[in-house]
Amino acid sequence: MHHLFKKLLPSVAVALTVTGLSLPMPVRAQTYPIDCAILLCLSGGWPASVPCARARAEFIRRITPWPVEPPLQIWRCPMGASFETVPAANSADRIFDAFFQNNSTGPRQSFPARNTADPTMAAGRIPEAPSDFVPADQALRLIQDRADIDISGPEFNFVRSIRVFDVRYARQHESGRDGDCNRSATVVLGTYGTQGDFAWQRSSITALPSAHIGLERWGQNCPSIYHRSVFVDWRDYEGNYGFEQVNY
Repeated sequence: MHHLFKKLLPSVAVALTVTGLSLPMPVRAQTYPIDCAILLCLSGGWPASVPCARARAEFIRRITPWPVEPPLQIWRCPMGASFETVPAANSADRIFDAFFQNNSTGPRQSFPARNTADPTMAAGRIPEAPSDFVPADQALRLIQDRADIDISGPEFNFVRSIRVFDVRYARQHESGRDGDCNRSATVVLGTYGTQGDFAWQRSSITALPSAHIGLERWGQNCPSIYHRSVFVDWRDYEGNYGFEQVNY
């Protein structure tokens, strides 16, 4: 699998090096940004290792309500720094091995930004729904920062493959008076742009991937359905498909 990481170097390698991962001291290895780990592990299909297990746990934690965050926050992985060093005979393997040093601390946690101008947020009220984190005047397009280098090339297609479907509400039931089938749903889709910028947009039940479970009978006669979930899918560097679903 090392050929994969060689193609992603030097951009991610720089991020790992400048955060101390190329140094042998374990205490320095503990300072790596979790999003650099997510970037590498996701691209490689989540290889079995302690750091990748922690990275995947954080990746899933971020889509576990509430609120739903971008699972990969590439703007937290500094790849645009420069450094000088004597190249080794197998530098890719050295960086790979240094990155996957065992460390005893958990990954750094991310914290979603809140709208401090909102008086309810300023008062410390706990939001009751995801919409509390996405003001209506933003039209569900909460755009974050982006990668600090050019990631428009095909080697970073795996970043743009990530999709987050937030099924905030889906209900299907018969009307008690006229027997008609009532259906209502709110689904939003989070995607990544060319440079890793993340944005939300409105979506629908029909746009959900076939791997999603829980709404298979939607639109068929009128079985009673009440469903809420967050579904994330992606393709790794080699195009292999993966997904996770969190119901709530």
